[in-house]
Amino acid sequence: MSQLDHLSKMTTIVADTGEIEEIKRYKPTDATTNPSLILKAAQMPEYKSLVDDAISYGKGQTSLILDKIFVNFGLEILKIVPGRVSTEVDARLSFDKDGSIQKGRELIKLYNDAGIANERVLIKLASTWEGAAAAKILEKEGIHCNMTLMFSLPQAIACAESHATLISPFVGRILDWYKNAEGKDYTSSEDPGVLSVSEIYNYYKRYGYKTQIMGASFRNSGEILELAGCDLLTIGPQFLKELGETEGEVQRKLDPEIAKKAQVEKQDIDEKTFRYLLNDNAMAYEKLGEGIRKFAADIVKLEEYIKSLI
Repeated sequence: MSQLDHLSKMTTIVADTGEIEEIKRYKPTDATTNPSLILKAAQMPEYKSLVDDAISYGKGQTSLILDKIFVNFGLEILKIVPGRVSTEVDARLSFDKDGSIQKGRELIKLYNDAGIANERVLIKLASTWEGAAAAKILEKEGIHCNMTLMFSLPQAIACAESHATLISPFVGRILDWYKNAEGKDYTSSEDPGVLSVSEIYNYYKRYGYKTQIMGASFRNSGEILELAGCDLLTIGPQFLKELGETEGEVQRKLDPEIAKKAQVEKQDIDEKTFRYLLNDNAMAYEKLGEGIRKFAADIVKLEEYIKSLI
Protein backbone atom coordinates (compact mmCIF):
# COMPACT_ATOMS: atom_id res chain seq x y z
CA MET A 1 0.00 0.00 0.00
CA SER A 2 1.10 3.55 -0.67
CA GLN A 3 1.64 6.16 2.02
CA LEU A 4 -1.47 7.91 0.70
CA ASP A 5 -3.52 4.74 1.21
CA HIS A 6 -2.26 4.38 4.78
CA LEU A 7 -2.84 8.06 5.50
CA SER A 8 -6.41 7.80 4.18
CA LYS A 9 -7.22 5.22 6.85
CA MET A 10 -6.70 7.74 9.69
CA THR A 11 -7.27 11.14 8.03
CA THR A 12 -9.80 12.45 5.52
CA ILE A 13 -7.89 13.45 2.39
CA VAL A 14 -8.93 16.66 0.65
CA ALA A 15 -7.62 17.83 -2.73
CA ASP A 16 -6.28 21.38 -2.66
CA THR A 17 -6.87 22.39 -6.28
CA GLY A 18 -9.32 23.98 -8.66
CA GLU A 19 -8.34 21.66 -11.49
CA ILE A 20 -11.04 19.09 -12.17
CA GLU A 21 -8.75 16.54 -13.84
CA GLU A 22 -6.43 16.45 -10.82
CA ILE A 23 -9.38 15.71 -8.56
CA LYS A 24 -10.53 12.90 -10.84
CA ARG A 25 -7.04 11.42 -10.70
CA TYR A 26 -6.71 11.22 -6.91
CA LYS A 27 -10.34 10.65 -5.84
CA PRO A 28 -10.25 12.61 -2.55
CA THR A 29 -13.22 12.79 -0.18
CA ASP A 30 -13.46 16.60 -0.30
CA ALA A 31 -11.89 19.44 -2.26
CA THR A 32 -10.92 23.01 -1.43
CA THR A 33 -10.49 26.02 -3.68
CA ASN A 34 -9.30 29.58 -3.15
CA PRO A 35 -9.04 32.71 -5.34
CA SER A 36 -5.48 31.88 -6.44
CA LEU A 37 -6.42 28.35 -7.54
CA ILE A 38 -9.56 29.54 -9.36
CA LEU A 39 -7.64 32.35 -11.09
CA LYS A 40 -5.24 29.76 -12.49
CA ALA A 41 -7.93 27.27 -13.50
CA ALA A 42 -10.27 29.87 -15.03
CA GLN A 43 -7.64 30.76 -17.64
CA MET A 44 -7.22 27.16 -18.82
CA PRO A 45 -8.92 26.36 -22.14
CA GLU A 46 -10.53 23.19 -20.77
CA TYR A 47 -12.60 25.21 -18.30
CA LYS A 48 -13.73 27.90 -20.75
CA SER A 49 -17.33 26.65 -20.65
CA LEU A 50 -17.53 27.25 -16.89
CA VAL A 51 -16.36 30.84 -17.32
CA ASP A 52 -18.61 31.46 -20.33
CA ASP A 53 -21.62 30.19 -18.40
CA ALA A 54 -20.86 32.55 -15.52
CA ILE A 55 -20.51 35.52 -17.86
CA SER A 56 -23.84 34.70 -19.46
CA TYR A 57 -25.45 34.30 -16.04
CA GLY A 58 -24.07 37.56 -14.61
CA LYS A 59 -25.28 39.80 -17.45
CA GLY A 60 -22.39 42.23 -17.09
CA GLN A 61 -22.36 42.31 -13.25
CA THR A 62 -18.76 41.48 -12.38
CA SER A 63 -19.50 40.53 -8.76
CA LEU A 64 -22.23 38.10 -9.79
CA ILE A 65 -20.07 36.64 -12.56
CA LEU A 66 -17.26 36.12 -10.05
CA ASP A 67 -19.54 34.32 -7.61
CA LYS A 68 -20.90 32.12 -10.39
CA ILE A 69 -17.39 31.18 -11.57
CA PHE A 70 -16.50 30.04 -8.06
CA VAL A 71 -19.72 28.09 -7.76
CA ASN A 72 -19.43 26.60 -11.27
CA PHE A 73 -16.03 25.14 -10.38
CA GLY A 74 -17.52 23.91 -7.11
CA LEU A 75 -20.39 22.22 -8.93
CA GLU A 76 -17.99 20.40 -11.25
CA ILE A 77 -15.93 19.27 -8.27
CA LEU A 78 -19.03 17.97 -6.50
CA LYS A 79 -19.71 15.69 -9.47
CA ILE A 80 -16.46 13.91 -8.54
CA VAL A 81 -15.98 14.03 -4.78
CA PRO A 82 -18.41 12.24 -2.46
CA GLY A 83 -18.06 14.88 0.24
CA ARG A 84 -17.82 18.66 0.31
CA VAL A 85 -16.29 21.53 -1.62
CA SER A 86 -15.00 24.73 0.00
CA THR A 87 -15.74 28.03 -1.75
CA GLU A 88 -14.14 31.23 -0.52
CA VAL A 89 -15.73 34.56 0.34
CA ASP A 90 -14.04 37.58 -1.28
CA ALA A 91 -10.90 38.33 0.77
CA ARG A 92 -11.72 42.05 0.59
CA LEU A 93 -14.53 41.29 3.06
CA SER A 94 -12.14 39.84 5.66
CA PHE A 95 -12.87 42.66 8.14
CA ASP A 96 -16.53 43.10 7.19
CA LYS A 97 -18.78 40.84 9.27
CA ASP A 98 -22.04 41.83 7.61
CA GLY A 99 -20.52 41.74 4.12
CA SER A 100 -19.12 38.27 4.76
CA ILE A 101 -22.49 37.02 6.00
CA GLN A 102 -24.25 38.41 2.94
CA LYS A 103 -21.68 36.91 0.54
CA GLY A 104 -21.90 33.55 2.29
CA ARG A 105 -25.67 33.57 1.85
CA GLU A 106 -25.34 34.54 -1.82
CA LEU A 107 -22.87 31.73 -2.55
CA ILE A 108 -24.93 29.07 -0.80
CA LYS A 109 -28.05 30.22 -2.68
CA LEU A 110 -26.25 29.69 -5.99
CA TYR A 111 -25.42 26.16 -4.86
CA ASN A 112 -28.97 25.56 -3.63
CA ASP A 113 -30.39 26.84 -6.93
CA ALA A 114 -28.24 24.21 -8.66
CA GLY A 115 -29.71 21.48 -6.44
CA ILE A 116 -26.83 21.22 -3.96
CA ALA A 117 -27.66 20.91 -0.24
CA ASN A 118 -25.84 22.99 2.37
CA GLU A 119 -24.18 19.87 3.79
CA ARG A 120 -22.00 19.55 0.69
CA VAL A 121 -20.60 23.09 0.77
CA LEU A 122 -18.21 24.89 3.11
CA ILE A 123 -18.04 28.67 2.91
CA LYS A 124 -14.44 29.80 3.47
CA LEU A 125 -13.88 32.85 5.64
CA ALA A 126 -10.68 34.51 6.83
CA SER A 127 -9.84 33.78 10.48
CA THR A 128 -10.20 37.40 11.56
CA TRP A 129 -12.37 38.43 14.49
CA GLU A 130 -14.99 39.56 11.97
CA GLY A 131 -14.71 36.29 10.05
CA ALA A 132 -15.33 34.28 13.22
CA ALA A 133 -18.32 36.51 14.07
CA ALA A 134 -19.73 35.98 10.57
CA ALA A 135 -19.26 32.20 10.90
CA LYS A 136 -21.24 32.22 14.14
CA ILE A 137 -24.26 33.72 12.35
CA LEU A 138 -23.94 31.58 9.22
CA GLU A 139 -23.60 28.35 11.21
CA LYS A 140 -26.82 29.19 13.08
CA GLU A 141 -28.49 29.47 9.67
CA GLY A 142 -27.23 26.04 8.63
CA ILE A 143 -24.47 27.40 6.38
CA HIS A 144 -21.26 25.54 7.20
CA CYS A 145 -17.95 27.43 7.39
CA ASN A 146 -14.29 26.66 6.77
CA MET A 147 -12.01 29.16 8.51
CA THR A 148 -8.91 29.84 6.42
CA LEU A 149 -5.73 31.92 6.80
CA MET A 150 -5.21 30.56 10.30
CA PHE A 151 -1.80 30.79 11.94
CA SER A 152 -2.32 30.73 15.71
CA LEU A 153 -4.15 29.15 18.64
CA PRO A 154 -6.15 32.31 19.54
CA GLN A 155 -7.59 32.35 16.00
CA ALA A 156 -8.45 28.67 16.35
CA ILE A 157 -10.15 29.20 19.72
CA ALA A 158 -12.25 32.12 18.42
CA CYS A 159 -13.40 30.05 15.46
CA ALA A 160 -14.26 27.04 17.63
CA GLU A 161 -16.23 29.27 20.00
CA SER A 162 -18.17 30.43 16.92
CA HIS A 163 -18.99 26.77 16.19
CA ALA A 164 -17.33 26.85 12.77
CA THR A 165 -17.54 23.46 11.07
CA LEU A 166 -13.88 23.41 10.03
CA ILE A 167 -10.61 25.30 10.39
CA SER A 168 -7.67 25.28 7.97
CA PRO A 169 -4.41 26.16 9.76
CA PHE A 170 -1.67 26.95 7.23
CA VAL A 171 1.37 24.79 7.89
CA GLY A 172 3.73 25.78 5.08
CA ARG A 173 3.24 29.52 5.38
CA ILE A 174 4.20 29.33 9.06
CA LEU A 175 7.36 27.46 8.07
CA ASP A 176 8.12 30.08 5.41
CA TRP A 177 8.02 32.86 8.01
CA TYR A 178 10.29 31.11 10.50
CA LYS A 179 12.82 30.08 7.85
CA ASN A 180 12.99 33.68 6.67
CA ALA A 181 13.10 35.13 10.21
CA GLU A 182 15.61 32.70 11.67
CA GLY A 183 17.59 31.70 8.59
CA LYS A 184 17.54 27.99 9.28
CA ASP A 185 15.92 24.79 8.10
CA TYR A 186 13.73 22.53 10.21
CA THR A 187 13.16 18.80 10.32
CA SER A 188 9.54 17.79 9.80
CA SER A 189 9.07 16.96 13.48
CA GLU A 190 10.42 20.40 14.48
CA ASP A 191 8.52 22.28 11.77
CA PRO A 192 6.82 25.33 13.38
CA GLY A 193 3.74 24.82 11.19
CA VAL A 194 3.43 21.20 12.26
CA LEU A 195 3.83 22.19 15.90
CA SER A 196 1.15 24.88 15.53
CA VAL A 197 -1.42 22.45 14.12
CA SER A 198 -0.52 19.87 16.76
CA GLU A 199 -1.10 22.49 19.48
CA ILE A 200 -4.52 23.37 18.04
CA TYR A 201 -5.42 19.67 17.69
CA ASN A 202 -4.53 18.91 21.31
CA TYR A 203 -6.45 21.96 22.56
CA TYR A 204 -9.60 21.11 20.59
CA LYS A 205 -9.65 17.47 21.63
CA ARG A 206 -8.79 18.27 25.25
CA TYR A 207 -11.73 20.65 25.58
CA GLY A 208 -14.20 18.78 23.40
CA TYR A 209 -14.68 21.21 20.53
CA LYS A 210 -16.64 19.78 17.60
CA THR A 211 -14.90 22.01 15.03
CA GLN A 212 -12.73 19.86 12.76
CA ILE A 213 -9.10 20.62 11.96
CA MET A 214 -7.77 20.45 8.41
CA GLY A 215 -4.05 21.07 8.00
CA ALA A 216 -3.36 23.06 4.83
CA SER A 217 -0.63 24.76 2.77
CA PHE A 218 2.18 22.21 2.79
CA ARG A 219 5.76 22.71 1.62
CA ASN A 220 6.87 19.07 1.73
CA SER A 221 5.41 15.62 2.29
CA GLY A 222 7.19 15.32 5.63
CA GLU A 223 4.87 17.96 7.07
CA ILE A 224 1.88 15.92 5.91
CA LEU A 225 3.15 12.69 7.45
CA GLU A 226 3.87 14.46 10.75
CA LEU A 227 0.17 15.35 10.92
CA ALA A 228 -1.12 11.84 10.22
CA GLY A 229 -4.26 11.44 12.29
CA CYS A 230 -5.41 15.04 11.91
CA ASP A 231 -9.15 15.20 11.18
CA LEU A 232 -8.51 16.25 7.59
CA LEU A 233 -5.54 17.30 5.45
CA THR A 234 -5.92 19.32 2.25
CA ILE A 235 -3.09 18.36 -0.09
CA GLY A 236 -1.95 19.76 -3.43
CA PRO A 237 -1.66 17.50 -6.50
CA GLN A 238 2.16 17.29 -6.37
CA PHE A 239 2.12 15.79 -2.87
CA LEU A 240 -0.88 13.57 -3.60
CA LYS A 241 1.20 12.15 -6.45
CA GLU A 242 4.32 11.74 -4.31
CA LEU A 243 2.50 10.02 -1.45
CA GLY A 244 0.51 7.89 -3.88
CA GLU A 245 3.69 6.63 -5.53
CA THR A 246 5.61 5.96 -2.30
CA GLU A 247 5.15 2.59 -0.64
CA GLY A 248 5.39 2.25 3.13
CA GLU A 249 3.67 2.45 6.49
CA VAL A 250 2.53 5.73 7.99
CA GLN A 251 2.68 6.19 11.75
CA ARG A 252 -0.21 7.98 13.45
CA LYS A 253 1.10 11.20 15.03
CA LEU A 254 -2.13 12.84 16.25
CA ASP A 255 -4.48 10.79 18.42
CA PRO A 256 -7.67 12.14 20.01
CA GLU A 257 -7.44 9.87 23.04
CA ILE A 258 -3.92 11.05 23.83
CA ALA A 259 -4.90 14.66 23.14
CA LYS A 260 -7.77 14.47 25.63
CA LYS A 261 -5.17 14.02 28.36
CA ALA A 262 -2.96 16.89 27.21
CA GLN A 263 -1.87 19.40 29.84
CA VAL A 264 -3.08 22.59 28.15
CA GLU A 265 -4.62 25.59 29.88
CA LYS A 266 -8.11 26.75 28.86
CA GLN A 267 -8.14 30.24 27.37
CA ASP A 268 -10.98 32.75 27.26
CA ILE A 269 -10.79 34.74 24.03
CA ASP A 270 -12.86 37.89 23.73
CA GLU A 271 -12.32 40.52 21.03
CA LYS A 272 -9.76 42.56 22.97
CA THR A 273 -7.77 39.45 23.90
CA PHE A 274 -7.95 38.12 20.33
CA ARG A 275 -6.64 41.34 18.83
CA TYR A 276 -3.85 41.69 21.38
CA LEU A 277 -2.65 38.07 21.09
CA LEU A 278 -2.77 38.17 17.30
CA ASN A 279 -0.78 41.42 17.27
CA ASP A 280 1.66 39.96 19.81
CA ASN A 281 2.42 37.04 17.47
CA ALA A 282 4.49 38.62 14.69
CA MET A 283 4.29 35.55 12.47
CA ALA A 284 0.50 35.17 12.71
CA TYR A 285 -0.13 38.91 12.33
CA GLU A 286 2.12 39.23 9.28
CA LYS A 287 0.99 36.04 7.53
CA LEU A 288 -2.70 36.82 8.04
CA GLY A 289 -2.28 40.26 6.46
CA GLU A 290 -0.12 38.89 3.66
CA GLY A 291 -2.61 36.11 2.92
CA ILE A 292 -5.55 38.49 2.74
CA ARG A 293 -3.62 40.81 0.42
CA LYS A 294 -2.60 37.97 -1.88
CA PHE A 295 -6.09 36.48 -2.16
CA ALA A 296 -7.55 39.98 -2.68
CA ALA A 297 -5.00 40.69 -5.42
CA ASP A 298 -5.92 37.46 -7.21
CA ILE A 299 -9.62 38.35 -6.96
CA VAL A 300 -8.82 41.67 -8.68
CA LYS A 301 -6.85 39.83 -11.39
CA LEU A 302 -9.78 37.47 -11.92
CA GLU A 303 -12.15 40.45 -12.19
CA GLU A 304 -9.86 42.04 -14.78
CA TYR A 305 -9.77 38.77 -16.72
CA ILE A 306 -13.57 38.59 -16.65
CA LYS A 307 -13.87 42.19 -17.89
CA SER A 308 -11.54 41.38 -20.79
CA LEU A 309 -13.96 38.62 -21.86
CA ILE A 310 -17.19 40.59 -21.59
